[in-house]
Amino acid sequence: MRVARLVVFVAVLSLVACSGPGAATVTPAPPTSPPPEAPGSAPAATPTGTPTPRPSATTQARRCTILPANNVWHARVDALPVHTRSAAYVSSIGRDRAVHPDFGGGLYEGAPFGFPVTTVPPGQRGVRVSFRYASESDPGPYPIPPGARVEGGPSATGDRHVILYDPTSCRLYELYAAVKGTDGSWRAGSGAVYDLRSNALRPRGWTSADAAGLPILPGLVQYGEVAAGHIDHAIRITAPRTRDAYVWPARHSASDSTDASLPAMGQRFRLKSSVDISRFPPQARVVAQALKEYGAILADNGSAWYLSGTEDNHWDNDALHALGRLTGADFEAVDASGLMVSADSGAV
Repeated sequence: MRVARLVVFVAVLSLVACSGPGAATVTPAPPTSPPPEAPGSAPAATPTGTPTPRPSATTQARRCTILPANNVWHARVDALPVHTRSAAYVSSIGRDRAVHPDFGGGLYEGAPFGFPVTTVPPGQRGVRVSFRYASESDPGPYPIPPGARVEGGPSATGDRHVILYDPTSCRLYELYAAVKGTDGSWRAGSGAVYDLRSNALRPRGWTSADAAGLPILPGLVQYGEVAAGHIDHAIRITAPRTRDAYVWPARHSASDSTDASLPAMGQRFRLKSSVDISRFPPQARVVAQALKEYGAILADNGSAWYLSGTEDNHWDNDALHALGRLTGADFEAVDASGLMVSADSGAV
């Protein structure tokens, strides 16, 4: 569930429903292709649940990674000090609430779940997008290919994120509440553009396609990295309640509460080193190990301890659900302020 990034819009967006639990395990298969576009459109995008940082189109593309190696998303936090308000933050999210992977394969209630990612083909022309929150959105244009996938499917009524990974320009384009008009134009609640070779953060106080003003893609669990046996970044999580504050690297808050027991947007958490994950299925164990080493970053209001990942039919939903053995009591908040080089940079 998403709570509005602007307080005045809370009542409306709080009605948006969360993605549900995963369906039964499915046979691995490529993601379902999107509906065909009208004749004369630009070349279709390559839908993929796991965007590779090493595409083969050009030498430039092959060098495109999802943010620099010294970016905060790639920083290990297993040796950082425990935050002084850790116990309060964990309790506010829920010590007894189970971890839930909010992604998987197949369909839930007739729709895909998780974040879909569309890889932009070389030469894709950009289109203009009209924004509800234009003052905090990057104007674009956005290279939205025919068949660009929308979170929850074409008829979704939820957050309707569109994530565009462009390996040729090494840029990331993300939209929130994106809707394509019958005339081919697009409108959205907000949008953000990121240079994936840069550690620059958004302007202070600006939202993005996410409540915390952070990029979404760097925090997604992707099938390819799990299959390879290692995740080298923090994982995006949500919490039911946050306070009206944000901490580095976040840039935006989404609450009107001043309760000091509530975590701020951008708060880093990690799975305690003492938690035994040795008997988890392989897919779940890789995710749990990343939660120990790189932790999680609070990026949006939503259900407690929900982990974000890509929509991909290669996921073993039964294996992922083993993460539900973990509860909030297995986590601790960490003080990541010592990693910061500059308040306006994600470099560590």
